[in-house]
Amino acid sequence: MMNFIKFLFVGMMFGVIMTKSEIISWYRIYEMFRLESFHMFGIIGSAVIIGLLMVQWMKKQGVKTIDGEVIPFRPKDLSIPRYLVGGIIFGLGWALAGACPGPMFVLLGNGYITLIIVVLGALLGTFVYGLIRHRLPH
Repeated sequence: MMNFIKFLFVGMMFGVIMTKSEIISWYRIYEMFRLESFHMFGIIGSAVIIGLLMVQWMKKQGVKTIDGEVIPFRPKDLSIPRYLVGGIIFGLGWALAGACPGPMFVLLGNGYITLIIVVLGALLGTFVYGLIRHRLPH
């Protein structure tokens, strides 16, 4: 139960940060896709750089999970077509819905009830992926 409360608190803080930084704003996302504003690119770029530095630090320090297990870091297959196709599908979904997976739930929590349709679509897509995963090239 204590782990649940920790994760709930972190999730709520993440939602507040996303709301206050306006990265859940459909208008900010629209500006980004039209290359009219640096706001979203700056936030995404900062997140990538911080993530890269944190992963390197975690590897060096041998950071463990909350349960004390070693976090495995395996090399990735850098197959370009695979990432291009996945990125295009993700980007199209993001542009059509006006939200990527994280902000979907934050927007729902902010009272945008129409996001229920997007969340249901994402859950359906995840379910279908699970059904056909073994047929896809990985």
